[in-house]
Amino acid sequence: MSRVAKQPIDVPKGVEVTINGSSVSAKGPKGQESVTLHQDVAAHLEDGVLGVKAQRSDQKSVAMAGTMRSLLNNLVVGVSTGFEKKLELRGVGYRAQAQGSNLNLTLGFSHPVVHKVPDGIKVETPSQTEVVVTGTNKQVVGQVAADIRSYRPPEPYKGKGVRYVGEYVAMKEAKKK
Repeated sequence: MSRVAKQPIDVPKGVEVTINGSSVSAKGPKGQESVTLHQDVAAHLEDGVLGVKAQRSDQKSVAMAGTMRSLLNNLVVGVSTGFEKKLELRGVGYRAQAQGSNLNLTLGFSHPVVHKVPDGIKVETPSQTEVVVTGTNKQVVGQVAADIRSYRPPEPYKGKGVRYVGEYVAMKEAKKK
């Protein structure tokens, strides 16, 4: 069995996990999410510990068991504590402003960029140059952050653009005469 799939998932207090055939759903203080299991993987819940097991012993099933274990762990962590990605805007005049379900970005284009935020995701702007994306689904939070970054990725000469907090951008030297 996969090393990842062997690790049990501890279900914290306040999180309710329900297994219904190939569907696993979790409800917690941050919200509710569900995952559909692969046909070669079965989940079991015993005494507040969630586990997965491959139905067959071939390599594909064992690998899928590890993948499903990671997805179930993200499910439990998402509904209990949630996920967060932080972005920062660097550049003269680069600003962000959250308005309802939209994020208005001024990124040096001739027009403002309006990014529609999907349901279940919350975008906050603590300052004009910071964007915080939070939610219960790790994949969707990462995808929204990547979409925002893709409007103006950091360029290597001046470092201007949208970057993740703590992201290293290798700076290049300008061309010499």
